[in-house]
Amino acid sequence: MPGAAAEQIASLEVRMPGLLRTLRDDVACVKARDPAARFTLEILLTYPGVHAVLLHRLANRLWKAGARFPARLLSWFARLTTNVDIHPGATIGRRFFIDHGAGVVIGETAEVGDDVTLYHGVTLGGTSWSPGKRHPTLRDGVLVGAGAKILGPIEVGANARVGANSVVIEDVPPGMTVVGIPGKVVRDPRERRRLAHGRIDLEHHLMPDPVGQALSALLDRIDFLEARVAHLQRPRRGEAVPGCDICDEGKAP
Repeated sequence: MPGAAAEQIASLEVRMPGLLRTLRDDVACVKARDPAARFTLEILLTYPGVHAVLLHRLANRLWKAGARFPARLLSWFARLTTNVDIHPGATIGRRFFIDHGAGVVIGETAEVGDDVTLYHGVTLGGTSWSPGKRHPTLRDGVLVGAGAKILGPIEVGANARVGANSVVIEDVPPGMTVVGIPGKVVRDPRERRRLAHGRIDLEHHLMPDPVGQALSALLDRIDFLEARVAHLQRPRRGEAVPGCDICDEGKAP
C-alpha cells in the first residue's frame, strides 16, 4: 500500500508538476514564520490560512482553465470554512502565508509575489470599476501587518513592510516601511532586518512613527523659539522695564 500511494503521488506530480510542489512549499514555510507551528500535520489540520491558500491554488487552476463557476464555488467554500476571501483570479506566488487566517480579502487582479506574509484583517482591494488592473501588486518578500488596507493598482516593492492598520494608496519603494493613514513611507533601519536562521521579522513594535517624530520635532522647535523670544525680551543693562518701580529708582527726574 505505501508503495502504491507513493506511485499515485508521483503520477500526480507528473500531471501537475508545479501544483503539488507549490502546496508543499506553502505548508513548509509556516514553520519559518510562525513560532507557534510545531509539526506538519498540525499545520495541515489546524491552520485556516493554509487551508485558504491550498483551496485557492485549486480554484485558480479551474479559473485559468475556463471553469469560472466551479472556481468561484470553490473560493466561496474556502471563504465559508476559513474566513479568508481570495478571488480565484488572483495571482499568488510561492510560499505564501496568511497568519491567523481571519478577515483577509484579496481581489481578482491582485498579484502577490513569492515569500509574502499577510496577517489577519488585511485587504488587497480595488478602487474603481475598471475591468483591467484595479488591485495592488505585492513583490517578493513583502510583509503586511494586521488590519492593513492596500488599495488600488499600486505596487509594493520587494521586501517592503506595511505597518498594522495602515492604509496604503501609493506605490511603496523596495525595502521601505509604510505606516499610518494614509500610509507614509519611512526608511527602515537595515540592522533591524537581519534575521537569524532565515526566520521572518516579528518585531512589529519597532515600527517607526513618522507622525510622532514630526510632532516631537515641532515641539522642539517651539521650545527653541520661545527661548529665543524670552532672550530678546530681556531688558538691557540700564534699560527700564515698563511697570517696574524699582528699576526707575535712582534715575534723574
